Amino acid sequence: MSVKIKEVEKGSICYKKISGGETLISVNSHEINDVLDYRFYSSECKLKLEIENEKGKRRTVKIKKDEYDDLGLCFETYLMDKHHSCKNKCIFCFIDQMPKGMRESLYFKDDDSRLSFLFGNYITLTNLTDRDIDRIIEMHISPVNVSVHTMNPELRVEMMKNPNSGTSLRYLNRLADAGIKLNTQLVLCPGINDGKELEFSLSELGKLYPAVQSIACVPVGLTKHREGLYPLEAYNEKTAAAVIDTVDDFNAHFKFFKGETIAFAADEFYLCAGREIPDADYYGEYPQLENGVGMWRLLEDEFKSALEDSEYELADSRSITAVTGAAAYPLIKKLALSAEKKYDKLRINVIKINNIFFGESVTVAGLLTGQDILAQLEGKDLGDELIIPDSALRDGEEVFLDDITVTELSEKLGIPVKSCVADGYELLDKFLGGE
Repeated sequence: MSVKIKEVEKGSICYKKISGGETLISVNSHEINDVLDYRFYSSECKLKLEIENEKGKRRTVKIKKDEYDDLGLCFETYLMDKHHSCKNKCIFCFIDQMPKGMRESLYFKDDDSRLSFLFGNYITLTNLTDRDIDRIIEMHISPVNVSVHTMNPELRVEMMKNPNSGTSLRYLNRLADAGIKLNTQLVLCPGINDGKELEFSLSELGKLYPAVQSIACVPVGLTKHREGLYPLEAYNEKTAAAVIDTVDDFNAHFKFFKGETIAFAADEFYLCAGREIPDADYYGEYPQLENGVGMWRLLEDEFKSALEDSEYELADSRSITAVTGAAAYPLIKKLALSAEKKYDKLRINVIKINNIFFGESVTVAGLLTGQDILAQLEGKDLGDELIIPDSALRDGEEVFLDDITVTELSEKLGIPVKSCVADGYELLDKFLGGE
């Protein structure tokens, strides 16, 4: 397969040697199929690019460069071909629980191994071939993030509704044997892959240490849009506590023999069970933040440090509103009170937004919609400014899942709106009026 060059950046190494509209056939005799091939083979200092023009005539372009110099070639898409979609029909799939009528991109099920390496996406391994695994090993693409869910092959087939999901577990061993680092994820469903099955999965993944660096146990997310789907229950105080106990028992045994903690229960389990979030030492380098593991602890500790270090003086009175989901509300409220205690001219009204759009069982801030925020804030005195969680917005854009923009929200509420990432230092800065 060859890839079409859309344009060549002005002033780049290839600017006067290659033109937009031409096709890249190979690099140093290696066929280029996608971005991973391109990045891997073009990292060498001496390159021979086989180029085909729009008339089908081929030529070789020789390049000398430093290792990290960019060639300046731009392609039609970032991956150079289409995203690899998911072929599973998981009983817990969140996309299947989305309401109808949303933008088309939200219904795309991604399972692309290239995005695992480039952006940290989690993949299931089910649409990979032996050749794909060979390429990962050859290029030493590491770490790879894998949605495992269970190490029981028969149960994995039952949960993911894909006959390849059981046999694809063998790839974990191949990757581990080749020294590829693995971060793994278990989406847990009460009565299905927790309990004894969770004990088994943790034990089997533990055998792949040190290749397996971390195991995140995440509770299944259930929306109100589950008509006709597999019957699943949400975790409650008792069942959430049982998951934490299982993870703790595994860690105690594993740490005794290996000296490390590699399994973590998501923050949601602790909140649901009514238990204290562990101290920072428990999370080490926070390897599973994207799965909601340790976010509460890190944010609280960062904010505390930021507040202690802050020498900012608030000259004028400032009154603002901050919104968040039900899960993070107690923490954001606690942090706001500590900021008010230090700055007596600061007033922060923290409002919990209930998720009506997806259902009130969905409590994370990242799934809040513009319409729910608007409906629950209209008519209220919001002060000088409104702060919203950045995680509720589409990556790189100021738009919510329901296509309401931050600008529209600001206009309808009649107040400036600023987004804030989950970082304690930035949160304090936003509280104090920073940009």
